[in-house]
Amino acid sequence: MRSYSESMVADILSVSKRTVTKWKENGKLIPEITTDDHIKKYSEKQLMCFDPFKRMVQSNWKKEQDISPLRSYTSLELFAGSGGLAIGLEKAGFHAVALNEMDKHACHTLRYNRPQWNVLEGDIKGVDFSDYHGKVDLISGGFPCQSFSYAGKKLGFEDTRGTLFFEFARVLKEVRPTVFIAENVRGLSSHDSGRTLKVMTAVLQDIGYRLVDPKVLRAIFYRVPQKRERLIIVGVRKDIPEQHFDFSWPEPYDEILTVKDALKAGELYPCDVPNSEGQQYPKRKAEILSHVPRGGYWRDLPDDLQREYMKGSYFLGGGKTGMARRLSWNEPCLTLTCAPAQKQTERCHPDENRPLKIREYARIQTFPDDWRFMGSLSHQYKQIGNAVPINLSYALGKSLIRLLNSIEKYRNSEGNTRG
Repeated sequence: MRSYSESMVADILSVSKRTVTKWKENGKLIPEITTDDHIKKYSEKQLMCFDPFKRMVQSNWKKEQDISPLRSYTSLELFAGSGGLAIGLEKAGFHAVALNEMDKHACHTLRYNRPQWNVLEGDIKGVDFSDYHGKVDLISGGFPCQSFSYAGKKLGFEDTRGTLFFEFARVLKEVRPTVFIAENVRGLSSHDSGRTLKVMTAVLQDIGYRLVDPKVLRAIFYRVPQKRERLIIVGVRKDIPEQHFDFSWPEPYDEILTVKDALKAGELYPCDVPNSEGQQYPKRKAEILSHVPRGGYWRDLPDDLQREYMKGSYFLGGGKTGMARRLSWNEPCLTLTCAPAQKQTERCHPDENRPLKIREYARIQTFPDDWRFMGSLSHQYKQIGNAVPINLSYALGKSLIRLLNSIEKYRNSEGNTRG
């Protein structure tokens, strides 16, 4: 039977470590297991009272691996980046007919790794997708979350013009795929007290799609060793009767993977992480970080070093837990950013006094080791940091294959066409 540390319990339940400590102090949840190195842990059995643990133990993850497409399903991806979403969807069974991306380095990455992919390089605003009308089963993509205006009175399709969300909606209108999936940052769900997401969902419904209730998925539940969260929106064309399509969110994996799983041979990869280039800290910063223990941050430094490192921030409120943060081998990684050496969002190697290297970054996003990133070091970090974790997109891809299979069965029984 598995056991979990205090930090891992907090991660799975989306509560603070301090909350779990309070539960221990007041007797609500007391660790039952002591490891050989005298670390107190909680047994799987005593955690079954919490739904996230129950779902992991009772998961149908393995059954979902058997889902396969009834026919060759096509996809068109927007804002494709370096391919995180596309790789997972391809692995699940989708055939990409085109991918649009404007960043030249990301496009170079896509073409280098998948010469057969049709990469449409350029600003989406200048691309006509009408040739794909009726030829695409799925449109996918994560439109960049830019400022959103409510200047219009109706708050409909035309009122979103000028935003990249409008371009996503425009392509849906032009292509009319059976299904779409959009992903974005968790914060979109609460932006402007929820009004931004409300406008977006209203627009998507107005142009002919029935939406599944948007959901924030946590990557740690899908074989991703990282505490990344993404808001997922799924829509099905309204001409498909609701009772004739089957969608359910992917089942969780039965365990939580860690930085060790990413960088060492084992559950995720057959060998240790390959060596690669990476950024370095200035000498004094590396010296200060050498005093931070695994899993620790600036408050674990001696007071004089706290003051030196934090400067004026030392006297401000808030935890600032990302600063001078060293990763732990036995916990999932914090959400990766586009700059691993940035002071506010430190991602220091568990043992060495340096940021994570390129291949380490890529593994925490579950990219395959043979996927190469083009451009300068900073461009490579940016591409990896902005990506959807491959294993998360694969899990979503399986759910979308099941959805399209149910629609295909309906169409075959009714003699319908793809429309």
